[in-house]
Amino acid sequence: MTPKEMKELAELLQNVPGIKSIELQDVQGLAQLLRETPEIGSIEVKGWFGTGLVITRTAAAPAFSPPPAAPQSGPAVPSIGEREAPRALPTLKEIKSPMVGTFYKAPEPGADAYVKNGARITPGQTVCIIEAMKIMNEIEAEIAGVVREILVDDAQPVEFGQVLFRVDPNG
Repeated sequence: MTPKEMKELAELLQNVPGIKSIELQDVQGLAQLLRETPEIGSIEVKGWFGTGLVITRTAAAPAFSPPPAAPQSGPAVPSIGEREAPRALPTLKEIKSPMVGTFYKAPEPGADAYVKNGARITPGQTVCIIEAMKIMNEIEAEIAGVVREILVDDAQPVEFGQVLFRVDPNG
């Protein structure tokens, strides 16, 4: 293919729905994001009908542990809630937003949601889309389990690190 033919093809492809040219500034921004955010393991730029970015994390975020209780002097009197037998709560894993953007539960308006409460998910399965800078980013599950909570409404803005889903890995 000659350079002229490649240029003509590139111009033609930019007019195809789902194709967007990426500028050097965009690539530099993504590279900067990789350098500054150790949680991000890779960024994959997709084209054609798999339009968007796929961002993967290197490891799960550390689990939250509450601060230790302050030592008490004298006998402790349990509150009403503490007198009840403790219930075993399932340990839920969180799927967090890897970026700032707008949360979408389905691939397009009117389509079925990627996941619903009670749905079983597997690693690599798309669970939602986050639109950032006019790019639709498919967010994939990193764990298997059953979705127990969806914490974001459709078309709601989300922040980096915001919990989107809680998943029971034992479900």
